[in-house]
Amino acid sequence: MQILQHDDYLTLREGGKVIEQDGHGDKVIILADGTFLKLFRRKRLISSAAIWPYAQRFADNAAKLKQLGIPCPEIISVYRIPSIERDAVHYHPLPGLTLRQLRDGEGDCPEDIRERFWKFVDRVHDLGIYFRSMHLGNVVLTPEGELGLIDISDMKTRRKKLNNNQRQRNIKHIKKNPKDHWIFEWTD
Repeated sequence: MQILQHDDYLTLREGGKVIEQDGHGDKVIILADGTFLKLFRRKRLISSAAIWPYAQRFADNAAKLKQLGIPCPEIISVYRIPSIERDAVHYHPLPGLTLRQLRDGEGDCPEDIRERFWKFVDRVHDLGIYFRSMHLGNVVLTPEGELGLIDISDMKTRRKKLNNNQRQRNIKHIKKNPKDHWIFEWTD
């Protein structure tokens, strides 16, 4: 993790567009060159994020996914930005559209997307990937027709396949958003 001085941070984000923010400030910025800067704040003084920051988790998880053959963002760098009390990961986004974007008509949705999605979920589970934020906004259909994962800071990998409880936990998260229920509809 590199220390990014305030002037360098301002230079990096110059010409960028904030695409996600909350009451504490900016969360995701698309930079002028099309890369992304995702900012993380530590929410509690005593937290595992003090030892293993979320930005580093994001980068480490990207490396694990790449090793397992799952498409994901390509990491450029991980920063600590003391002047704004944030850590950040700078990355190339995974090209493609999320399944939510496809659902909303932003691109051509393959007829077999539901079947492909569930095969992907099985593969992810068989690889031992426990992704607490598994939902259709975090699964991307790439231009090559592969499914991949984004927003991966809270993902964990196990040495074995996920057990049934862990699999159900991931699927339960998908069911939280009523608009995502279309992925559960089967057509013949």
